[in-house]
Amino acid sequence: MRDVDNEEGDIDDIDYWTICWIYIAYGIIIFVGKIADLIDKIRGHRYFITPKGYAPLFVEFEYFYQMRLYSRIKDCWDRPICSLPGAWIDVMLRTNQHYSEPLEYVLVGILDGLLTFCLFRNKFRITGETKRCLNLGSYNYLGFAQNEGPIAEAVIESMYKYGGFTSSTPAEDGTTEPFRLLERETARFVGKEDALVFEMGFATNSGSLPALVGKGALIISDSLNHASLATGCKNTGTKIKVFKHNDTKHLEQVIRESIIQGQPKTHRPWTMILIIVEGIYSMEGEIGNLPEIIRIKKKYNCYLYVDEAHSIGALGSHGRGVCDHYDVDPKDVDILMGTFTKSFGSIGGYIAADKSLIDHLRQSSFAYLYANSMAPPCAMQAYQALRAIAGDDGTDIGARKIKQLKENSNFFRERLRQMGFQILGGKDSPVVPLMFYNPSKIATFSRMCLERHIAVVVVGYPATPLTSPRARFCLSASHTREDLEWALEHLDTIGDQMNLKFKKPIKV
Repeated sequence: MRDVDNEEGDIDDIDYWTICWIYIAYGIIIFVGKIADLIDKIRGHRYFITPKGYAPLFVEFEYFYQMRLYSRIKDCWDRPICSLPGAWIDVMLRTNQHYSEPLEYVLVGILDGLLTFCLFRNKFRITGETKRCLNLGSYNYLGFAQNEGPIAEAVIESMYKYGGFTSSTPAEDGTTEPFRLLERETARFVGKEDALVFEMGFATNSGSLPALVGKGALIISDSLNHASLATGCKNTGTKIKVFKHNDTKHLEQVIRESIIQGQPKTHRPWTMILIIVEGIYSMEGEIGNLPEIIRIKKKYNCYLYVDEAHSIGALGSHGRGVCDHYDVDPKDVDILMGTFTKSFGSIGGYIAADKSLIDHLRQSSFAYLYANSMAPPCAMQAYQALRAIAGDDGTDIGARKIKQLKENSNFFRERLRQMGFQILGGKDSPVVPLMFYNPSKIATFSRMCLERHIAVVVVGYPATPLTSPRARFCLSASHTREDLEWALEHLDTIGDQMNLKFKKPIKV
């Protein structure tokens, strides 16, 4: 039972021949790569030799993937910039110099470099040149990545008043006024009694989930939840079950079976069942089916944890996230988690819930007890952005940004779909994935976009399933309609040249 808003693009909705070519491409890569591995083993390459008394340096598949696939296309990631990550950015150009160790070989194949497998090291050097690019990669959803204006002025003032860092954990030596202001404003903004702010978004999940569940508890997690959630679930040491992505029918089935069976071995009732989902799934752009999940949660007396890293600020008429988007009461969600890195132009994350639960986390969360308090300028940036979104700054800047982001997201997604691209995600989501399927197209797409002054993020395994590489566009309120139309013209050309249009174009 998938959310109807997400039905316009299904990851598995491709024809038979496309699937065949995906596996043929991987077959060629694996075949040639294994031959290269065999030669290296015969030659006694150091990566295949484990010194006596030591554990293996690499798992064999990790080595294979790093050396035979990733090393050839690593120039598509970690590209440095020398400007703020606004609508347009200055990308620093690099040269990719390859140098080999003595007696190493280079095996060159065909198919536009598909079979190029080189056992070399990549060494990037900055050329000193830059390229001005339209930024479709940064998750600067509301355009608060800026270095001028009242918010930037408040941040600079906090730097002079409180300094650039805290040098202590909030549990040991306390924290600063901007930090406490941010906690109170966050709780008020999302509609909860209290909130706890963390210095790092990933650690908000990975370090806090172990404090929320104990012995005899059950976690039921969406199959495509973020790595931080997966890490946090593993850190709990409790039983974990997974349901099909955004499939509430399967979620209910898993809950029913779990209640009937009880705990392993003893079959005693679970002490608690915690459902973990996301507001917007970062690699799919899909919006969680929150109303149906809340219905199921209430029916079976479960607890609900919603990760709003990509949805807070970006969804809903007031920017208050997935609850605002569906017009549901935030009190129906037990725990709301989010980050300040996407819509607010800052760092860190938060957990908002009832005061008793937040008080418990202040005493139990590893991410709060053992990490530094958020730097005052970062806390002030998030605080001022929250006030702007809520309209508490006396302007309509926040409302205009929310409206612009929604228009940009829906316009860009719809135009790509009309061109014939396979597009994932739900209406209003600022995350717009464009599917490649064929792994050999990851690098080509990224490089062609860079040549045309478009900065994009391309994604493959392990961030996505092995057969589902894609580009992930992130829209921003700072993009103009002219910016997007210009980019769409280039993407249309690239799609034709690379044969990326898996659907029949729609004439409008």
